[in-house]
Amino acid sequence: MMFKKILIANRGEIACRIAATARRLGVRTVAVYSDADANAAHVHACDEAVCIGPASPRESYLRGDRVLAAAHATGAQAIHPGYGFLSENAAFAQACVDAGLVFIGPPASSIAAMGSKSAAKALMEKAGVPLVPGYHGDCQESAFLQAEADLIAYPVLIKASAGGGGKGMRTVQRSEDFAAALASCQREAIASFGDDRVLVERYVTRPRHIEIQVFGDSHGHYVHLFERDCSVQRRHQKVLEEAPAPGMTAERRAEMGAAAIAAARSVGYVGAGTVEFIVEQDGMEVKNFYFMEMNTRLQVEHPVTEAITGLDLVEWQLRVASGEALPLTQSQLAIQGHAIEARICAENPLQQFLPATGTLKTYRPPASSHFSVSPVRVDSGVREGDEISPHYDSMISKLIVWGPTRAQALDRLDAALGDLHITGLHTNVAFVRRIIRTPSFQQAELDTALIEREHASLFSPTPLDPLLVVAGVAARLLADEAPSATLDPWSQRDGWRLHGASRRPLALTLEGSPVNASLTCQPGRTHLLQCGEQSAFFSAQALGHDRFDLTLAGQRLTMAVYRDRDHFEVFAPSGHAVLSLIDPLAQASTAHAVGRLTALMPGRVVALLVKVGDAVKTGDALAVTEAMKMEHTMTAPRDGVVSELLCAAGDQVPEGAELLRLTDAP
Repeated sequence: MMFKKILIANRGEIACRIAATARRLGVRTVAVYSDADANAAHVHACDEAVCIGPASPRESYLRGDRVLAAAHATGAQAIHPGYGFLSENAAFAQACVDAGLVFIGPPASSIAAMGSKSAAKALMEKAGVPLVPGYHGDCQESAFLQAEADLIAYPVLIKASAGGGGKGMRTVQRSEDFAAALASCQREAIASFGDDRVLVERYVTRPRHIEIQVFGDSHGHYVHLFERDCSVQRRHQKVLEEAPAPGMTAERRAEMGAAAIAAARSVGYVGAGTVEFIVEQDGMEVKNFYFMEMNTRLQVEHPVTEAITGLDLVEWQLRVASGEALPLTQSQLAIQGHAIEARICAENPLQQFLPATGTLKTYRPPASSHFSVSPVRVDSGVREGDEISPHYDSMISKLIVWGPTRAQALDRLDAALGDLHITGLHTNVAFVRRIIRTPSFQQAELDTALIEREHASLFSPTPLDPLLVVAGVAARLLADEAPSATLDPWSQRDGWRLHGASRRPLALTLEGSPVNASLTCQPGRTHLLQCGEQSAFFSAQALGHDRFDLTLAGQRLTMAVYRDRDHFEVFAPSGHAVLSLIDPLAQASTAHAVGRLTALMPGRVVALLVKVGDAVKTGDALAVTEAMKMEHTMTAPRDGVVSELLCAAGDQVPEGAELLRLTDAP
């Protein structure tokens, strides 16, 4: 019998997504939240909500005892863990059962069996699933691991045994770099998973990352719901996922599906899981595949599987957890069309993907439809005005598109990314749009090094036409200063003159670079715009507060312009630009204090790599900080000598905090 009430032990978009399916099925939901999430979208998406602690996940979302207490207090019958946090915690899964609650996921024994990458590989070897050559044993001495890596031959991959999401993972090209990479990997692993054990494997060149969605029930039935290609990654974290995988033959799909089911069956798996494989390719065709790991939970990228199958995987989870058999057999499952998911994150790709924090001053996703085969779907756990904090991961939303073919899905994704408007902080929207326009992605030449291979075009974006984006600013200024019936003629700011036209200088910065422009207002709606050596007539009609129908040099287009005082963000069909008006009377020197090293965002100081008196060169590593579950290495802004350390390892520091000072070398 289906549950009457479930508790969702998570936050953000996955909590909202689970709540939507539960509501459709008539199942009541309970949210849990931290102090930082008191007004979060997922709290309002559920029928009830319980606060379980401070902002830190270790004091709230990772406190299984508080989650169980909330479930008992609200009368929930089952707990859905989502992904992350407690979703792959075997002790928590067992605690749910011991407390008389249903854990909507696999048995604790299955989680434990797959929780250690090294132990899981030993199990897979017995089950006949192909493995990458490497060391998966218990000895964790640094010298021993380096000796094993030397035997495997470089490049090798160090991976946290309890890891996931790209954390605790390092690629090592040379033996002399192994020790430092191992230490960094272990630090990140202990911080993220409380376990610093690692394994070492041969690094597969030109690898593709293809995973198989599997499902099992308590009646011994298993199916796979085909594959997803997750090869496009940055810092070992997925950026784009698609289904089906390009270059996948029916024969290879059947082989990989059978291997994935064998993996699930070997641990008595129940519920939704994903078996991940590293794949070698012959040209663009999928060839040899090796077991990498099994994620014993729902994956972030599950919507692309839903899009090509027309199924709701959360509904399947709820039905299987309530004791029902799988709704369909393998022969009843089929692929329809092609789907692609883009992860929209608060980060700055041009600054080594540094996570961003701040307020979503504008959040305007494209029109979407949820949980069905539809052209565009948006899964989000935020609203305009929400704060992106440093306490949790940087994902804002997921943008999923579907099309009858991959080419059509790509076109729809490009259009949807263009219609996604976010201001207030850095995001990866423009970067993802550049990825999908690269020849490699367009032609499905996929592997985990695609971003590095296309580095020149991805990290040196072509700027938008300055005349075009300045026209957007001019359109917004004219709209904001349009005549109003409530003002007398002498209070208008529309540039009207009794004789002739008025010329208005516009001193701007475009992406930080100065731009000199002017706007000459003429009788009627057509005005003259000058920008550097360019000039053109333009007119604009407001389509609402932020959108404009603009004609520039005879070309008509629609653009959105969002204004925050003298700061403007222009969204044109060809891209996005940031501009600021300069007040010549208020300019002040903002020269960078090159002798200071400051925290780029709130976080914890993991390590100081220098001491007072050390001489450093530009680019030398000085400190390591951790924010949003990722380590960030801070480097020297110039040559100099460390004169003062202003923090210590373990300190929590706010954005802009001074970490150390440099002076000129004597």
